[in-house]
Amino acid sequence: MTRVWEHTADNLETGLKGIRYLLFDFGGTLDLPGVHWLDRFLRHYHDVAIELTRPELDLAFADATRRGYQAGERIYKYGLRPLLDLLVNWQIDYLLKHLSGRVPRSVRDAAKPIADRFCAESMAGYIHSRRILAALVPRFRIGVVSNFYGNLETVLTEAGLRQFIHVVLDSSRLGIFKPDPLIFQAALTALHADPRQTAMVGDSIAKDCMPACKVGLRTVWLNPAKEYTQRIEAGVDLVVRDLNELLEISLGAD
Repeated sequence: MTRVWEHTADNLETGLKGIRYLLFDFGGTLDLPGVHWLDRFLRHYHDVAIELTRPELDLAFADATRRGYQAGERIYKYGLRPLLDLLVNWQIDYLLKHLSGRVPRSVRDAAKPIADRFCAESMAGYIHSRRILAALVPRFRIGVVSNFYGNLETVLTEAGLRQFIHVVLDSSRLGIFKPDPLIFQAALTALHADPRQTAMVGDSIAKDCMPACKVGLRTVWLNPAKEYTQRIEAGVDLVVRDLNELLEISLGAD
């Protein structure tokens, strides 16, 4: 059942009263808030004149993601740029194999500029998130829970974000992937956190909000839509359009 939530600072503050712990997703939340990696890649393919549809790229994106999850320890020390080089070339492998009639062989030449653009975009996003986390960390214990490739710690350190984060839950290290609620339970255990005092912040209802809700967390959906009133699915407690709005949270006094 959907409900209407009025987007006001008062509701945000009241809705997170008593919260002591904040969990964040990474991709689409802390790197470039509110934009899914698939949509970012699609835009960058278009920027270099490779005209793919979202469903076409989605197949290549999913295949590259699977290969990344299976890559194991050899990429655990990879920063963002080496990771992007792998992912984009794996995407192109899939496109050339399965969409050869749609994609020119020259697509391989586009791998570097696509990775360059994606990386530069993320670096700009990190500046924003560093400021937010720096302001939140005196008041909250913070964790990151992400479906990632085993190198999340490395990427967070490179981004200048790790210093604000108390625990990192990387799905490939744990062998548990969102939307399995067990990854959120693992985060609670690592933080020694009470679920009633914990909120999950992410850009996906299906992978972030609903499974976190199942283990008793409050949930914050990052959705940059500009409307002041949102229709919210079950499993979502609050909506923010930008992580800046988390700075409006009270000190969490009961």
